[in-house]
Amino acid sequence: MKNIGMIVAVEIEAVLNEFGTPIQELNFEGYYVYQYKLGKHNLFVIHSGAGEIAAAMTTQFLISKFNVDLIVNFGVVGGLTYEMKLARTCIVESVVHYDFDTSEADGCEIGRYLEYPNIHISATKEIVNKAIEIEPTLKKVICASGDKFIAKKDRKEELHNMYKADICEMEAAGIILTCNKNKIPCLLIKTVSDSITGGVNEFKNSINESARICIEITSKILSNI
Repeated sequence: MKNIGMIVAVEIEAVLNEFGTPIQELNFEGYYVYQYKLGKHNLFVIHSGAGEIAAAMTTQFLISKFNVDLIVNFGVVGGLTYEMKLARTCIVESVVHYDFDTSEADGCEIGRYLEYPNIHISATKEIVNKAIEIEPTLKKVICASGDKFIAKKDRKEELHNMYKADICEMEAAGIILTCNKNKIPCLLIKTVSDSITGGVNEFKNSINESARICIEITSKILSNI
């Protein structure tokens, strides 16, 4: 039996609709946890809120409090290429934290953590490959992650050109960095809610449906992993 921790930035209604009433609702100082039974797994879900710091703190809390064997994050993202269209679902192969910049001090690239060989920080390859076996429609992507909601087409194009990124969002770097520090595998499934030419209105109109698609695929993978 595995303990799985799930981090949900803003799409908590999709989780509640997919999994229903939790077997327990646990209240801790600073955290409210929904516990589910998912096949042979115990699933602990936290609504973290948006942003890298919230995501990193929540990841560490799940690892330390519940001794989880796997961290999962699902959610909606912005597409940075024309291929990543509305409602396209993907799996994060690596992330670049484009807000992190010590280039003037260290003479390195923007987004580079010196303990890593380059700016692209890998998710857990074995988990990524297993998830694609279960759901072959998933596309492996590079995720540009930072504490900004990116709506404008020119900025999306810039992120793609600078970092070879396919999608952008606000939590993946905090999650992957924390998991790597703890040597805990992670799985990040994302669905596009606003395409490269879409903006805030497209995001607001499609977030619920994109989140529904994303949690359905994530649930399928977790049930068979």
